[in-house]
Amino acid sequence: MLYSKTEGSGKPLLILHGFLGMSDNWKTLSGQYAAEGFQVHALDMRNHGRSLHSADFTYKAMTSDIVEYVRFNNLGTVDIIGHSMGGKIAMFFATQNRESTGKLIVADIAPRYYAPHHQDIMKALNSVDFSKKPSRQQVEAILSEYIHDFGTRQFLMKSLYWATPDQLDFRFNLGAFNQSIDNIGEALPADAVFAKPTLFLKGEKSHYICEDDYPAIKHHFPNSEIVTIKNAGHWLHAENPKDFFEETLTFLKS
Repeated sequence: MLYSKTEGSGKPLLILHGFLGMSDNWKTLSGQYAAEGFQVHALDMRNHGRSLHSADFTYKAMTSDIVEYVRFNNLGTVDIIGHSMGGKIAMFFATQNRESTGKLIVADIAPRYYAPHHQDIMKALNSVDFSKKPSRQQVEAILSEYIHDFGTRQFLMKSLYWATPDQLDFRFNLGAFNQSIDNIGEALPADAVFAKPTLFLKGEKSHYICEDDYPAIKHHFPNSEIVTIKNAGHWLHAENPKDFFEETLTFLKS
């Protein structure tokens, strides 16, 4: 079973984080949705955060995890917010489980195939040798040799934890990612369709969703709209949380 942080009462709202993320990344927004009358379930996807580690790291497996979570908790119909990889999982789930999905929000990811593009990040992560018992500062110094963007480094550092009293580690399953990184780019099947209300949010400074993606989005999600979040890149929910929250809340309550 997936680890989750649940708060609030009302209609179930699942929040699915992106690759290398975890539920903690959504702590502030989760509380805001809960205050607006939703029962928020912020999940750690498999191989992330505090959820199970497995060699099976595919969208099929991650979608099955969501199906089992919804069934085990008797959630019935759920609204879903998914960012990046989490948005892809949400798309797979919604198109395969239409009766269990209410409204769908996909943040900065399209239904298409994405070529591998995490090489620098993976190289950085694999350069950290935790057997040498580096400090947090030393881990960040290693990451900075490969990743120059401060925000990206801080995002990755949030997954650091004390695996033992004297040794840090990453909460995510780096070994599984090394073996299955190409799976993250998988496209939605051509015949996958979800006709209920869907909101796609794209970061103004991000290139994950471009105009060339609009026909495919409309093909798979005919009842969808695409909204741009200003002054934000791929991590639009962290870079402009105010507009992200307002757009999503208006959609969920409409």
